Amino acid sequence: MMNSDFSKTKTACFFDSGIGGLPLMYKCYELRSDFDFAYFADNYNVPYGNKTHKEISDRVSLIFEKMALLEPTVAVVACNTVTAECIEDLRRKYSFPIIGIQPAVKPAAERSAKCVVLATQATADSHSLQKLIGEYGGGHTEAVACKNLAEYIENNIFNLNKEEIFGLLPKISCDGIVLGCTHYSYIADIVADFYGCPVYDGTDGTADRFCKILGKPDHQRKQGKEAAFYGGNCLKNSKIFEYLKENQRN
Repeated sequence: MMNSDFSKTKTACFFDSGIGGLPLMYKCYELRSDFDFAYFADNYNVPYGNKTHKEISDRVSLIFEKMALLEPTVAVVACNTVTAECIEDLRRKYSFPIIGIQPAVKPAAERSAKCVVLATQATADSHSLQKLIGEYGGGHTEAVACKNLAEYIENNIFNLNKEEIFGLLPKISCDGIVLGCTHYSYIADIVADFYGCPVYDGTDGTADRFCKILGKPDHQRKQGKEAAFYGGNCLKNSKIFEYLKENQRN
């Protein structure tokens, strides 16, 4: 059930197939304390990266119809696969601004002689990513699909095993890794250890874009105001968000 109070406030809505977008929402939550935040997820249908375009589009359409009821000031697609597959259709359909996340190809390519974008199959195959690599990859960047990695992280987030993750990472040689799926942000340190090179993701760039679109805050969040969660496994998503908040404080 939607909270009618949201329509009376400035609301930022975030969407990811599962838990991947929570670190991005937390970063924006800290930067814009004057907004209410709502997180929409579809955990029980993860991973999106192994689905067809129609399957992804149908799922996303259902969720955005519910999101639109909150009359968001801005929406953030915190999922690389959905950004690649659906964001232009969403922007044509809805009047509120919709920000997408993209892999940090440009900064990685500028600092690496050989750069690899780790992504889901749908993102790796997408025209959007191939265009991004063509424009900013410096001629030495490629996309590599990681089968089952996002699903593993989603299902084992409270019990991640380094050796199991090593077994799911492609055996490649490179000197720069771009995380092309927001789920992968949870294992950035493990990825860096496995490949022995810097790791880049699009979280900071997307958070910067979020703030530029909204401008300067005009007041502080009221005491006790927290994020709301819709769809998917709300208990799991809220628990991870609380962990992110506590971890930052400590």
